Amino acid sequence: MSTMQCEQLTVSIGNTLVCQDLELDLHNGQSWAVLGPNGSGKTTLIHTLAGLRAPQQGEIKVQGKDFSSYSHRDRAKKTGVLFQQETAYFPSTVIEYVLMGRHPHLDWWQWESRHDIDIAEQALKQVDLSDLQQRDINTLSGGERRRMNMACLLSQDPDIAFLDEPGNHLDLQHQIETLGLIREQYRQRLLVMSAHDINLCMRFCTHAILLLGQGKTLCGDISTVMTTDNLEKVYGLPLTRITHGEHTLFFPT
Repeated sequence: MSTMQCEQLTVSIGNTLVCQDLELDLHNGQSWAVLGPNGSGKTTLIHTLAGLRAPQQGEIKVQGKDFSSYSHRDRAKKTGVLFQQETAYFPSTVIEYVLMGRHPHLDWWQWESRHDIDIAEQALKQVDLSDLQQRDINTLSGGERRRMNMACLLSQDPDIAFLDEPGNHLDLQHQIETLGLIREQYRQRLLVMSAHDINLCMRFCTHAILLLGQGKTLCGDISTVMTTDNLEKVYGLPLTRITHGEHTLFFPT
């Protein structure tokens, strides 16, 4: 059974038709990249798949069941989202913020247990923020906030993780380390990420969804979908493909 299934899925925002009649099966063990130019609807598609907005038509199933029929709490256990931008933060410490990821696993009015705190502290250690646990989150740099949000997602530990532009604000070291970490954490589960960096997707993803405009998409195994011709159609400029060892890289010509 598919982990997530899209049936005749049509998604749009404003005058932009993101996808039309999309048929897609996503399975545990896969890591999907969503690529397209600015304004093509990558974030809208991510939010729709994660159950944060309704599609114009079609159905999304998670483990064979209509995702819209899940309770909010069960949705939060099934799917977690690293948003592209976090615009507002309540005054709190880093550890308090990351502990919010444990809320779907708690009963109403239940306090976090030592087990929950251990999970949050481990997540902060994984993203190299252990020394900043007691810092006010409003004193963090953009990159530190990005890693804090990744730690919150790791603390939530959903079955399916959606990452919207995960490399935002991260330096090269932390891009590779944190994406490698999350990819490893989801080796046996399902990961979906949008990105502008083609080469990060080539490095960490097994499958891709290319948004071609006017509702057209190309979906499938990354070695089949991520070709020079296809990517030139997506971005509208000539690209050069280079193979170096196990890695395939694309650069503007």
